[in-house]
Amino acid sequence: MAEQPKQHAAVRFGFEDEVKAYALANNGECAKDAYNGISGILPKDYKSLLTPKETQLAITAVKEFIEKGLCEELNLMRVQVPLIVEKDCGWNDDLDRDGSRTPVGFHIINDGEHEIDAQLIQAATKWKRVALKTFDMKPGEGLYTDVHAVRKDYYLDHDHSAFVDQWDWERVITAKDRSLDFLKFVVQKLWKVLRGAEKMILEKFPQLRDPRYPEMPDELVFMHAEDLLLKYPDLPRKKRETAICKELGAVFIYGIGWTLDDGKPHENRAPDYDDWITPTVSAEGHPRHGLNGDILVWNPVTKRRHELSSMGIRVTPETLIQQLEETKTMDRLKMRYHQMLMNNELPLCIGGGIGQSRTYMRLLRKAHLGEVSVTVWPAAQKKVMAEHNIHVLE
Repeated sequence: MAEQPKQHAAVRFGFEDEVKAYALANNGECAKDAYNGISGILPKDYKSLLTPKETQLAITAVKEFIEKGLCEELNLMRVQVPLIVEKDCGWNDDLDRDGSRTPVGFHIINDGEHEIDAQLIQAATKWKRVALKTFDMKPGEGLYTDVHAVRKDYYLDHDHSAFVDQWDWERVITAKDRSLDFLKFVVQKLWKVLRGAEKMILEKFPQLRDPRYPEMPDELVFMHAEDLLLKYPDLPRKKRETAICKELGAVFIYGIGWTLDDGKPHENRAPDYDDWITPTVSAEGHPRHGLNGDILVWNPVTKRRHELSSMGIRVTPETLIQQLEETKTMDRLKMRYHQMLMNNELPLCIGGGIGQSRTYMRLLRKAHLGEVSVTVWPAAQKKVMAEHNIHVLE
């Protein structure tokens, strides 16, 4: 069989709207052209509204506000979270279903006899469900944690980095709560916290009030991915998201993972945590699927869509089987996590992650993740950022 062309990361991970869809990585030329594409979407007259010191103070204020708000609104408690897990425990996250984003793995020799194959976590999504059992959480109770993760296969642009920081949360629910109405109820609580954080930081740092950068709206609009496709049938996914965010300011797109009428899901989602297969009905009475989604907002600095959170009601043993069959990944059932789920050892729950640096970036009117988090960036991208007066933390 002939070797298949290697798909460039900019294409695989959704940057195809700003960068030409290169099929082959060719001696670094694709990367060079890709970062020229990033240059085209970064603001031309950018200047941070906060000094580096003010930025750090603002990050602390936002972090404290959001963590307190999550606990109050969702009845959560803070818990410790792993950075490292065993390779075969099933708790790590592959983020999608095509195997293109693999975790960093390493071998712990230990004493030479009791060795461990381990991985850095990419997300704590499945681990949190086990933690609900560990901490004996009851319906209406939950947890949140500071997740620091490594995603080595991300394409590094202005809002994606190899280092990921998230507020990950999970809450026990009842069977009756497994509905679209309950999903929307919880999303509204999250939005209240995020919008409140913006109002708070604008009071603390009034220099962030700039007519070029309007505030996020008080109301969050809900839209199924199928309805978004119907609204913008000729646009690819990222441009559909940018168009609706520009129009509405903020939107919760739900049903992500289910195959739409164009034969493709809005975006691939892993089959073993969010429930994207359960039938639902839209407000207009149309049949739909999925109890999960993303909070996206308009970013007036970069002038494009900006994802803040991904979340959903989690799979049951029945919907897990359906989604594993749909994605041809039934082999996962041999893993410890999946066995616990199939044996009804884990509670029904809802949960998600809120990107910390993504949130700081939007609320503090920043053009690049590197202004609010410390990680690694390619030299080619640093050059482009410097040309746009964007100075990353190192």
